[in-house]
Amino acid sequence: MIVASIESSLPKLTLDGELVLVHPHRETVALLPKEIFSSLRETLDSWEDHLPKLLEIDKKLRAGSWSETRAVSEVRFKAPLPRSWAFLDGSAFIQHVLLVRKARGAAAPEDLLTVPLMYQGASDNLIGPYEDMPLRAQSDGMDFESEVGVITGPVPLGTKAMDADKHIRLVLLINDISLRELIPRELATGFGFFHGKPPSSFSPFAVTPDELGADWRGGRLHLPVTTRLNGAHFGHPNAGEMHFSFHDLIEYAATTRPLSAGTILGSGTVSNKEEAVGSSCLVERRMLEKIQSGTISTRYLHDGDTVEISVIKDGVNIFGSIHQTVRQIKQS
Repeated sequence: MIVASIESSLPKLTLDGELVLVHPHRETVALLPKEIFSSLRETLDSWEDHLPKLLEIDKKLRAGSWSETRAVSEVRFKAPLPRSWAFLDGSAFIQHVLLVRKARGAAAPEDLLTVPLMYQGASDNLIGPYEDMPLRAQSDGMDFESEVGVITGPVPLGTKAMDADKHIRLVLLINDISLRELIPRELATGFGFFHGKPPSSFSPFAVTPDELGADWRGGRLHLPVTTRLNGAHFGHPNAGEMHFSFHDLIEYAATTRPLSAGTILGSGTVSNKEEAVGSSCLVERRMLEKIQSGTISTRYLHDGDTVEISVIKDGVNIFGSIHQTVRQIKQS
C-alpha cells in the first residue's frame, strides 16, 4: 500500500494534509471518505482499526473500481507527515560517520560499531517534496543529506530489535538538511544540534514494507538511493549497507521512552565504502577531495541550486522524488 498527504481546502486538514492512497503506477491517487479518514497522523493513532478499510480501498484502486480518484498532476503533495510527534535521526552508515567526523577534526566514538548515534530534530513544519529549501545565509553552509526513513506505530518502552519490525508502518525518503558551518559550535557546547538542523524534507509517497517485497529485509532497504545536484548525477550508494538496521534504531530510541504513533526515524546519510558509487551529501565529497588532493573544490548549496533524491527500480520511482530548489530568504 502507498500513502501520501495532499493539500486540502478543508480547514481541519490544512496543517496535516488530506490522506490519500496512491496507485502502484504512481499516476493516480484515491480520495478517501473524510468521515472515516482525515490525516495520516490521525490514522496512525488507530492504524490497526483503519487498516482493513484502507486495504479494501487499495484493492479497488488497483482494480480500477474506485471512483473518487485524481491524477497525481492535479494535486499538491505535502510531506506524508507535515508534522509529527517526533523526528529521530540516526547515523547508521559508518562510512558517513567517519568522513564527517574527519571533516570537522573530531574522533569517532569508541563504541561506534556497537551503539547507534541519534539526535532528536525538528518535527513540526516538515517540508514537502517540492517545496523550496530556505537558505538564510550563504555562510551557514547548507548541505543536503539523502536518507531512508520509517514511520512507526506506537513503540513500547524497552522494545528490542527482534520485536521492532511489527512497529514499522511506512518507509519513505528524507532530505535531512544540514547547516554545516553552524554545527561545530553547537556540538562543542555539549548540548547538540539545534540551528544546524532545520526542518527536513520528505518524499511524496510513503509505502508499507510489504510493498517493497524482497528489497525490504532485515530492517533495511536494499536499493540504491540516487541523488542529483543541478541535474547531474551525484551518487547512488545502496541503502542496504546500513550498519545498524531500523530494528536496531528503534531499540535504541525506545531504551528510555515509548515512541508515539507517527514517530519518524531516519537512517542517516546513505553512504558506502565504495567511493565509485558517489555520495549522498556535500560534506562527504568535500572530505574525499581533501583526502585525495588536499584541496576542496565542492561548494555548499547556493541560491537556485536544485537537489533531487529518488529510489528507482525497474523504471518505477518507488517513493516519488524529492525535488527541491534552494531559495535565499529575505531577512526582515
